[in-house]
Amino acid sequence: VSCGKNYARARKAVTAVFFSHATRTDQQEGYKTLQDNHQVYIHPSSSLFNRNPEWVIYNELVLTSKEYMREVCAIDPRWLVDVAPKYCKFADPTKISKRKKQEKLEPLHNKY
Repeated sequence: VSCGKNYARARKAVTAVFFSHATRTDQQEGYKTLQDNHQVYIHPSSSLFNRNPEWVIYNELVLTSKEYMREVCAIDPRWLVDVAPKYCKFADPTKISKRKKQEKLEPLHNKY
């Protein structure tokens, strides 16, 4: 089965495999992993370096002066709910804090 020119299908498939490697941009610098809130950065050799997509999936971490993500793919955060429903779910907006309400998820397709 091929995705043809529908690259979003391929990226969603990558998300299904590496959902535990999901990261979100940190307000101060780099990214934070969703699993353990660990500070990581996109490797300078990546095509996404300096493009700063809000959500990414990575294949591996490399430790040099910083902990860098390699083989990075931009994702839509809603895919995490689709591909890993046991690990990710939408929060009930009536039961989250004011700070979390301000961190509204916005789809990537509106930004890129």
